[in-house]
Parts: sequence; structure tokens; C-alpha cells
Amino acid sequence: MAQSQPNPTGSLLATDGKPHPRQDALVVVTLVLGAVAFVAAQFHHLHLLSSWTGLIGILTGAYGQFISATTRERFLLVIGLGAAAIGFFLGMAQGGLFGGLIGY
Repeated sequence: MAQSQPNPTGSLLATDGKPHPRQDALVVVTLVLGAVAFVAAQFHHLHLLSSWTGLIGILTGAYGQFISATTRERFLLVIGLGAAAIGFFLGMAQGGLFGGLIGY
């Protein structure tokens, strides 16, 4: 019966024992952008921040999913993508990407 070996690289996201610095960076960026977008979406006057950070979080998360190598990376990316999407959609509903700056 095969037992899993401890990860020698020290990365919590690399379950295959290999370093994935680009994927790890995209996971962190997506989680941070998703958290900022989600929290900013709770305040109506921060719709520009929530919509832009949500959009960028969705794009970085999608690229991270495309190049991810392990299940842990994908799991955390989905959490960040969900938060970014909620922040983006609420920001769009409250005024959008350019609300108040262009138009009317």
C-alpha cells in the first residue's frame, strides 16, 4: 500500500512534490482580488473597486485554472473565482466599471 510522502518543497499547494511558483502566485493573487472584490461589493459607493478587482480576479483565476497542476491549486482558485465573480456582479449592479465617471 503506497503512502504519501511529506512535501519536500515546502509548498502547501504542490501535492506532486514539484515547485509551482507561477501557479502559487496566481492562486494568491486570485484569492486576494476575490476577497477585496467581495468585501468592497458590500458597500454601494465602492462599486468601482469591486467591479474592477472582480474582473481582474476572474481573469487571473481563469488563467490559473488553465495552467494549474494540482487539485489544491484548483480548489483554492475556484474559491477565489467565486468571490471575485460575486464582487464583480454586485459591483456591476451598483454602478459598473465606469458608473458615474462616463455617461449620464
